[in-house]
Formats: sequence, structure tokens, C-alpha cells
Amino acid sequence: MGNQRTNGHTVSRLRVHIVWSTKYRYKVLVGDIQQRCRKLLIQICDSEDIVILKGFVSKDHIHMHIEYRPSQDIISIVKKLKGRTSRKIQQEFPMLKKQYWGRHFWAIGFGCWSTGNITDKMVNEYLEHHRKSGNDTTNFILE
Repeated sequence: MGNQRTNGHTVSRLRVHIVWSTKYRYKVLVGDIQQRCRKLLIQICDSEDIVILKGFVSKDHIHMHIEYRPSQDIISIVKKLKGRTSRKIQQEFPMLKKQYWGRHFWAIGFGCWSTGNITDKMVNEYLEHHRKSGNDTTNFILE
């Protein structure tokens, strides 16, 4: 259990794989733009106490496997990552204005998948064990 985050009154290990793409899937994340995007993502994660477990900046999309605090939520994390990188990249690379005239660098939406070392089967077995082992009549089933 050494890989868990402890903070105040919580213990957690929240990990997620997130993916998002450039608007119109334009392959603009190359060269200096790709390097700057990578640096910006690292800076944002460092400032928000988000651990990057693994990540990849492709030509037209981003993959990140991250670990985050329980006080954070995925939507806010992705909003910060997409918003801050979009603004900075468009400021620093004005040639992108021709392709992204609406000032929207990233496509709407994202994909996210929770990851970890505990499967649904393990959780269900754990809950079933507690249901059967206790003769306490205060237990009730949420199904």
C-alpha cells in the first residue's frame, strides 16, 4: 500500500487514462509545437499536483495516464490541460491562426478510462464477503 496518496484524512490511488485530439484532427503537434505542448502539460500537472505516470504527444492527439487527488475531478483536470495549452500554443505560434480561426485548438470532448489494480470482480467479492460474514442486521444490500 506504499503507492497510495495520503493527504489529511484521505488515502487514495486515483488513476485515469485520458485522450483528446486537435480540432479537425489536424496533424499540427510536430516539432516545436509538440515540444512546447509537452512542456506545458508537464508544468500544468506539476502546478496542480497531478502525477503523470505516462504520456504521449502524437501529431493530432494526446494520451496521458495520470494520478490525481480525490479533491480533483476529471472534467476540471482536462479543462485546465486543454484550456491552458490551447491559449499558450496559439499565442506562441501565430501561424496556427489560419487553421484555428475560431481560437479553438482542441476538439470538443475527451475520452477517459479509470485504471488501477482493483477489478470489478475483486470489489464484488469483497462486498459479498462482508455481506455474508457479518450477522449484523444493520447491513443492507444496495441493488
